[in-house]
Amino acid sequence: MSIFWGKYPDIVIELDNIKKIIKENVKSSEKEFDEAISPLVNAGGKMLRPAFLLLAAKFGEYDPKKMQNLAAAIEMMHMATLVHDDVIDESKLRRGVETVQHKYSKEYAVYIGDFLFCQSFIMVSGFGYSTEILRDISKAISKICMGEIRQYNIRYMRNTSLKKYIKIISGKTAALFAISFYAGAKESNCNEKTSKLLGRVGYYIGMAFQIIDDLLDYSGDTNKLGKSAQSDLIKGYYTLPLIYAMTEDVNDEISTILDNSTLNDSDISKVIILVNKYNGIDKARNLADKYTKKAFEYIERLPNCESKEIIKDVSRKLLNRNF
Repeated sequence: MSIFWGKYPDIVIELDNIKKIIKENVKSSEKEFDEAISPLVNAGGKMLRPAFLLLAAKFGEYDPKKMQNLAAAIEMMHMATLVHDDVIDESKLRRGVETVQHKYSKEYAVYIGDFLFCQSFIMVSGFGYSTEILRDISKAISKICMGEIRQYNIRYMRNTSLKKYIKIISGKTAALFAISFYAGAKESNCNEKTSKLLGRVGYYIGMAFQIIDDLLDYSGDTNKLGKSAQSDLIKGYYTLPLIYAMTEDVNDEISTILDNSTLNDSDISKVIILVNKYNGIDKARNLADKYTKKAFEYIERLPNCESKEIIKDVSRKLLNRNF
């Protein structure tokens, strides 16, 4: 976290405060519970969503205590979705540490994810935020769940369309980025135009971010990702590079490999070669570039201030990852 935000020490300090708030709100009298949740909280990741919420809030009347509490609640919601995702994906690692579901059990991970959701909504409802923001955050979480449901429903489907993929990632990833920006602005008394503009910035950043993540599964380094590369492919989650490649693969070379009941390393290597052969990576990269361009178009329309420049700088770094 501090490495990614290193140029901005004030943000690092605020994110450290947010971590403290999270720790205070997940404390319990159960030693086993605290031991299970502590590595997840301490790992932290880049803490993009809470940081973006704070930056959006600084376009208005910035109240550090109020905004840090809201940012902590948003991050806890994100953590809850990750814990539940790890159960579904049977992931062993998350943010470079052993997942709750792998170390303890799937059942325990479900309980912890549910607990995080509950605590985050208690934090939002008990701090005097507007009822509109409570509703909007709830809608965003609903979109995330529906995005995951849609993705699950189309596992192993060879005819998955670009439209379906876009609908999935707009829910499961872009929705939380968008509400982070929008909630920060709205609760800092920004006008509706600026709040919605920041929400659109978050949406387009989230869309580009997810497409780049999916690209890294086909061209990235497992150690960089902190999870097994190509895991989506093994579990039947066909992401954008593969979707594009299969539409060009008139001889069904990819489908023939995917027909295998178990995919070994050799099969996966062949699929990656074919995804490159049929321009899946290039086409996905082009779409990521389009969403990135859109994000910067909306950033440029924001009122001039320090936060605008930080959002611009950080987005360049975030959306130009190696792929």
